[in-house]
Amino acid sequence: MVEVIIGGEAVAAGRVTRHELRSRYRPVFRGVYAANGRELTLRDRAIAAWLAARRKGVVAGVVASALHGAAWVDPAHPIEVLGARCGAQAGLLPRREVFADDEVIRIGGLPVTTRARTAFDIGRRLDRGAALARLDAMMWDRPLPLDEIRALMRRYPRASGTKQLRELLPLVDGGAARPVESHARLLLIDAGCPQPQTQVPVLVDTLPVAHLEIGWPEYRVALTFAPEDAAQQRMLEALGWIVIRVPEWESVESWLQRVEVALARRGCFVEFAA
Repeated sequence: MVEVIIGGEAVAAGRVTRHELRSRYRPVFRGVYAANGRELTLRDRAIAAWLAARRKGVVAGVVASALHGAAWVDPAHPIEVLGARCGAQAGLLPRREVFADDEVIRIGGLPVTTRARTAFDIGRRLDRGAALARLDAMMWDRPLPLDEIRALMRRYPRASGTKQLRELLPLVDGGAARPVESHARLLLIDAGCPQPQTQVPVLVDTLPVAHLEIGWPEYRVALTFAPEDAAQQRMLEALGWIVIRVPEWESVESWLQRVEVALARRGCFVEFAA
């Protein structure tokens, strides 16, 4: 972990001189500095944001989800701090929302919103696709406390974005291994498709020979964003599966149409929404 300090406080305490502060440290947020030599981790930046808030805030939002163990969070992601007593600045977003003591825990000494409060905030604030991807990532790490999240919605009935959160909670799926899978699931559901499963096992007798990211086992139709594997594709086709592989360059409209055709071939006739 990189040493992070409040510059004026460290100088006043005699821990560093002003010359050392300029030569051995670099600024992170206003008044907060990190020792030179190593790249800052997300946790280092979260500590810096908390110090910039004069130790009065609670790390929240997407960064809090990462501190709880969720993947796919950029180390440079802005730090949200509930109850922050500082102005907004690059990389630090103070939030004035109310929170209760039971919505805060400490992770390595750093105050962070609980998993329930973190999910409550993410599901309300981000756009639908990003929110579902972040909630899926939290669920992938370990099950979300859905009852606690719903209790927070009752506690804060007038909080903005609760309608979106309420609609997303039934869609959260811990089987989504990557954000692209979460976004694809939401696009499929919004288009009118039956809700797909994740990490669908392909069985020979009772032995799993493959797992497909998104699919409808009752129709043996699946969608994958993995690189093409010709041998696996032949095996899946021999087992009666239609597997739609989506390259990075393909448009959403194109692969949605391919899914519609594949499902229709298996007797699932859905007219996808435009």
